[in-house]
Amino acid sequence: MARRLYTLFLYLALPLILVRLWWRGRRAPAYRERWRERLGYVAASERQPLWIHAVSVGETVAIAPLVELLLARRPDLPILLTTTTPTGAERVRTLFGDRVRHAYCPWDLPGALDRFLRRVRPLACITVETELWPNLVHHCHAAGVPVVLANARLSARSARGYRRFAGLTKPMLQQLTRVVAQHAADGERFLGLGLPQQRLGISGSIKFDIEVRPEWLEAGGRLRRGWGEARPVLVAGSTHEGEDALLLDALAALRKTHPDLLLVLVPRHPERFDSVYRLCTDAGCKVARHSRQEPVDAQVSVYLGDTMGELMGFYAAADIAFVGGSLVPRGGHNPLEPAALGKPVLMGREVFNFQAICDQLEAVGGLVRVANGAELERECRRLLDEPGYCRQLGSSAREFVERNRGALERLYQEVETMLDRRLE
Repeated sequence: MARRLYTLFLYLALPLILVRLWWRGRRAPAYRERWRERLGYVAASERQPLWIHAVSVGETVAIAPLVELLLARRPDLPILLTTTTPTGAERVRTLFGDRVRHAYCPWDLPGALDRFLRRVRPLACITVETELWPNLVHHCHAAGVPVVLANARLSARSARGYRRFAGLTKPMLQQLTRVVAQHAADGERFLGLGLPQQRLGISGSIKFDIEVRPEWLEAGGRLRRGWGEARPVLVAGSTHEGEDALLLDALAALRKTHPDLLLVLVPRHPERFDSVYRLCTDAGCKVARHSRQEPVDAQVSVYLGDTMGELMGFYAAADIAFVGGSLVPRGGHNPLEPAALGKPVLMGREVFNFQAICDQLEAVGGLVRVANGAELERECRRLLDEPGYCRQLGSSAREFVERNRGALERLYQEVETMLDRRLE
């Protein structure tokens, strides 16, 4: 009954969903492209693929090592990778080219899902981190398609939300084939919501298995040469509305004692690139835009990273890394990306998406959390004034990542077991 009411609500909301998609297309035209795929109108598959769903950029990057491992070890297995955002689609193209097929994931509507499943005929479905949709799981289960929630995480906050809708949550969890959780605490929360014990596995987070690619280091080196290698650089990655102004305030205060400090702002969403540029110029900053390859002279105080897919190159060029989505209630983004590069990491306190990782990284001295703009300025100043402390923080961050590798292989073994059963 709960799922039927949920479905009725979605169908009633469908006109508004379509209008919102069209409205978002005003600022990001890619939202208006291939929109019929969201209703399940995808090209038919010649061979049964493994369907992997990663909602957007963060999930795509997180699952990329598993996709690479599958491509290497099971080259005859076709892979369909779905996302819900154009930025996620662009990241799929950047990472994999034509080695995988991309489509937009259908909305959680029975008609769209049945149409999608008939056309794709997936061998199995792997959905990433927190992507659980009642109709998706139900219709896959009814069609005999196993569903694995991989690299799964569930914060205490999210668990409370799911618990309020137990009539939807418990049946959905009982229809999952497997949940491979990042941490034991995540697993306990899934069990508390109704997941059968025998369907839970713990792998650790595959985000620790990030490989530092030579092209990131090369990009970082090119950027530093263009900026001036002696300049101190603060890279603020994946920022959200409300954070950029705080960073600009901190920059103004810090440049009184460090006049050559360069702030690199990398907004999370491309539709904000122009508004962040205007925010910087309104604050009196001279700005260079990466997309235009504008030169950086001594008067430039802000470099705007207004392209997609280059964040790791920016982090590689940093002296200090701030990870966004954490000074506003968005749950934070992945601190392991700059940590793997040996950068000292600063974040706000809104990190519920990465709570366990942030707690552990902070405990080993690789992360400093700040509550507001004033604390951000204070900690940046300490890192700039104390090079030894800055190096120690970065070294601790890198060592933390190295010690926790291995989750990728454990997750791969879980997936391989499921695939072998399907192919018997």
